[in-house]
Amino acid sequence: MYRTILLLGLLLMTSACAGKTQPISTPAQNGFDFTQAVSQAEAPMVTRLENGLTVLVKEDDRFPLTTVRLYVHAGSAYERPDQAGISHLLEHMVFKGSANRAPGETARMIESVGGSLNAGTSWDYTVYYVEVPDQEWKLGLETVREMAFHANIDPNELEPEKEVVLAELERGEDAPGSKLFKALQSMVWPGTSYEWPIIGYRDTVSSFTAEDIKEYIAQLYQPQSMLLVVTGKVDTEQVLDEVSRAFGEYKNTQSVPEVTAAPLPAPNGPQIQVVPGKWNKVYLGLGFPIPDLGSAQATGLEVLGQALGGGDTSPLYRTFKYQKRLVDDISTYALTLDRVGMFYISATLDAENLDEFWTELLDYFAELDASALTDRELERAKLNLADSLFLTKETLSGLASKLGAFQFFYGGQNAEAYYLHELARVDRAELGELMAEYLRPERLSGALLTPEGTEINARAMTNAVNAHWPRQIEQQAAEDAPKQGNVREIALPGGSTLVLLPDHTLPYTALSLYWPGGDGSLDPTEQGLATLTAKALTRGTPDMTATQIEDYLSDRAASAAAMAGRDTFAFNAKYPAWFAGDVLPVFEKMLTAPTWPLKEIDRAKQDQVASIKLREDKPLATAFRHIFPFLFQDGPYAFLHAGEVEQVDAFSPAQIERFWERQSQMPFVMAVCGTFDAKGIEAFASRLATELTRPGNEYTYVRPAWNTEKVSEMHLPDRNQAHLLTIFPVPGTENLEASAGLTLLRAALSGQSGLLFRDLRDKEGLGYTVTALLWQAPKTGFMAFYIGTEPEKLQQAEEGFERTVRMLHDAPLPNDELERAKNVLTGEYYQDHQTLLSRSRQAANLLVQGLDRDMEKELIDLAQTLKPSDLRELARKYLLWDEAYNLTVKP
Repeated sequence: MYRTILLLGLLLMTSACAGKTQPISTPAQNGFDFTQAVSQAEAPMVTRLENGLTVLVKEDDRFPLTTVRLYVHAGSAYERPDQAGISHLLEHMVFKGSANRAPGETARMIESVGGSLNAGTSWDYTVYYVEVPDQEWKLGLETVREMAFHANIDPNELEPEKEVVLAELERGEDAPGSKLFKALQSMVWPGTSYEWPIIGYRDTVSSFTAEDIKEYIAQLYQPQSMLLVVTGKVDTEQVLDEVSRAFGEYKNTQSVPEVTAAPLPAPNGPQIQVVPGKWNKVYLGLGFPIPDLGSAQATGLEVLGQALGGGDTSPLYRTFKYQKRLVDDISTYALTLDRVGMFYISATLDAENLDEFWTELLDYFAELDASALTDRELERAKLNLADSLFLTKETLSGLASKLGAFQFFYGGQNAEAYYLHELARVDRAELGELMAEYLRPERLSGALLTPEGTEINARAMTNAVNAHWPRQIEQQAAEDAPKQGNVREIALPGGSTLVLLPDHTLPYTALSLYWPGGDGSLDPTEQGLATLTAKALTRGTPDMTATQIEDYLSDRAASAAAMAGRDTFAFNAKYPAWFAGDVLPVFEKMLTAPTWPLKEIDRAKQDQVASIKLREDKPLATAFRHIFPFLFQDGPYAFLHAGEVEQVDAFSPAQIERFWERQSQMPFVMAVCGTFDAKGIEAFASRLATELTRPGNEYTYVRPAWNTEKVSEMHLPDRNQAHLLTIFPVPGTENLEASAGLTLLRAALSGQSGLLFRDLRDKEGLGYTVTALLWQAPKTGFMAFYIGTEPEKLQQAEEGFERTVRMLHDAPLPNDELERAKNVLTGEYYQDHQTLLSRSRQAANLLVQGLDRDMEKELIDLAQTLKPSDLRELARKYLLWDEAYNLTVKP
């Protein structure tokens, strides 16, 4: 079926420019004027029923046959990712009986009169077709009507038919051409509904129910989305009367899906994928994204494909097959579909010839110039394209296919004449422009099926592209990317947001995705589940294991990790900008299709349990592990973030999947900082938002209740030091003025010249580390004084903390202390925000909490305006000794 679909695609490709309004050129003077043949042929009758069904009838009495075709705008391009393959499965199910016919009865009826029937699914349509003796034309109409409008989707028939489709899928995996093209689809058409195979995937096909298929039919099988074609020995009036009677009763219940051309993906190549297998040969496929069939460039691209590698006389075939004898076969063509297109190059060769062939092929394209095409080669290409179009009319089935394609996709029969005029006007200059625009190394995607045991390395092949076919991506990115400092916030589907923070100082990109949720999406029995999910999330995709992901990213100097917070969940990545085309698809699969391998979940559990035990071995880590449950009564802040060992061990893969499903459906904020292709990043972010986000998933930041018990004492035997945390409740970040003052106060207290360090360590020698900490969520926060000291000095340290609070209450800070604190804040800010990742994290984290992405800078600016008296009032309001909490860890 794949070969049939591909040929259908090639047929559609030959009519790429219908509907344009440019003046028609004169035909080539040294060639036959095919437009004469079109104008001399009698035009078909085209009409539309009241329900919107288009009907085309073409009388042709050459044979005592009638062909009936029903086209529906319902193919794999109309599917959602979770529906991948449903169009094709429906095509199978229409043969399993209808409301008026038992399974197999339709085929018996058609074949009993000497006819044939079939159906086909492509990206942009499904077609049902019947060919019968001319006196049985009504049976043909009745049959396609039953198939399209009355299919009986019996659950008992569906299950075995899914096994048939899965067997067909397996057979396709065994066919190198099919497997190769499937690999290229997701590389050339990422983020579109063309990236998955028409037949779907094993998991999607297996998951479909009868209700799923019925819902799909109800959505897309509308009369206004259909074309009925009847050709052969018929009477037009009789046919139209019967069609009106048989098809006029059906009503439209849904609007027609809007079809718009997909933008070309960002030029982030070259990207090469090598798939070893039990093959005897190397099968190579190269794809370049090109515009859709409605583009003004489509006809020229067809000519380019035909001219370069469209037959045994083409330059590529002559050079690499006939002269150099490096390949068994090589060809090129331009496949243009309703919304996307691909310039495709395929070759079959022996593994030992690959290195030489690859180098010479790259050199060939690096030096490619339209002037190398002779007049004869150009005219031959155009003649062959026109010839193939006319030869389809030899048979009634071919005639119906050709007429149907022009009517269904290009809006009318004038499209054929227009196409032939456009074909005639294509010249060498146009081909040169198309080569320069689309056949570029940064737009190249490649897939190879290689014999097992051969040493063929994708990275080496990519490096060869860069060496032999100079990259142009840097220049293009500079033209497309926003200038440094031109920050943009872009609304995404489902309420998500993209923030672009360009900085072209270095050719690196940092990417941060933040969701609200984290521990806040758990109940008390699930403490530690968010952390475990973060550890397991990046450990498997449908086509890569954890170690393969690690190796793949390491080979590209890239990194990616997920993390869970008290009320956020994040995914952060960093990579060289020139590897964006390699790593972004991997990140996308990590987030949209994690596989949660059981072994990797077990490893994640092992890591998390080890981390818990390690923290419990360290006094200070123990204190910070338990500080939140000590302070808060409820909500995510009261949880043990990593959970308890027994809890973690007991979590099931199903719990992880359920948590990720509800977590990932929240609207997110993605911030990207560094050098990047803005269009490519926006497309990536839009795909994630469309795939993940679901409406109605809102997160509310809580204001937790504080515990009434204010003293906690923990013990770790055989340790030397004691640790003291004195904690004061303070407002959250939603109070900007208080946050600015508290931030300034923390700076005044901490650091080696801060008040706490100076008085308790330098003057009194109470401990090695003495500092102040400030933690804030949107609706709550705390300031803590910390000291690590000898156990016998704990009381003295606590008294020192109390004196500090009293001092802050009694007198304003000296001006020099205040200025030092202000300078510390400014210095910390710029020191902490030097890296690209720190900036992307900051923007995403703040925005997802409903705060301004520049809030930290705003706090510093506001802090610069504060006076000593302001800090004294702040201390009096929030640093209340009698309200403080004390947490100690003793030997």
